[in-house]
Amino acid sequence: MSGSLDRDLHADRLREECGVFGIYGHADAAALTALGLHALQHRGQEAAGIVSFDGERFQVERRLGLVGDHFSSAKTIDRLQGKAALGHVRYSTTGETILRNVQPLFAELDSGGFAVAHNGNLTNGLTLRRQLISQGAICQSTSDTEVILHLLARSQKKKIIDRYVDALKALEGAYALVALTNKKLIGARDPFGIRPLILGELNGSYILCSETCALDIIGAKFIREIENGEVVVISDEGIESLRPFPKQDRKSVV
Repeated sequence: MSGSLDRDLHADRLREECGVFGIYGHADAAALTALGLHALQHRGQEAAGIVSFDGERFQVERRLGLVGDHFSSAKTIDRLQGKAALGHVRYSTTGETILRNVQPLFAELDSGGFAVAHNGNLTNGLTLRRQLISQGAICQSTSDTEVILHLLARSQKKKIIDRYVDALKALEGAYALVALTNKKLIGARDPFGIRPLILGELNGSYILCSETCALDIIGAKFIREIENGEVVVISDEGIESLRPFPKQDRKSVV
């Protein structure tokens, strides 16, 4: 049984590409996220999802298939109220296509709701997963990304951003992450900068996404790339840049 489980986990892990898009502080956050995901569709055709926050509650819509098949509906977008939203398109894999692996993944923590979308591949994801399960964790998916939620929940730090950085310290491999809380949009890029993540702006609202094409489709302005090992926190107070990890030379992993 354990050998079969390991094969399933290896088969269904995220591969080379996925697309992420997050926006904070815009009245049409979900609609803009859907457009951004449409522009990033080439990065993932297997599934798409959007999580939004309306000031009180998180709404989650996750679907198998293309963005246009599900998120072009006004009824769907109307269910995703709020001025902050996070979206993801998933790259096709050789593993099983199941709804529970569609991102963003969402969990209720003691600090409130937390959604996360991931582009990359955690080389120690399976090892971390085994350790967490042996310690009593209950996993709902076979995605590397869920490991991040468990690490975050188990961190002893008090502030959510400190817990997030604490979780990142355990990760190895390539990642570009965007997370959404009830007060923040948080982006992170691995110390080698293997996966892309950029910062944009639209009428005073900040955006984190995988490629500039997602900015172009909504008329947003490119600001800069998120640097290797950088964590960016977007809130009502503006943008804060944290550097918890030193930059690494990508040549050292080639």
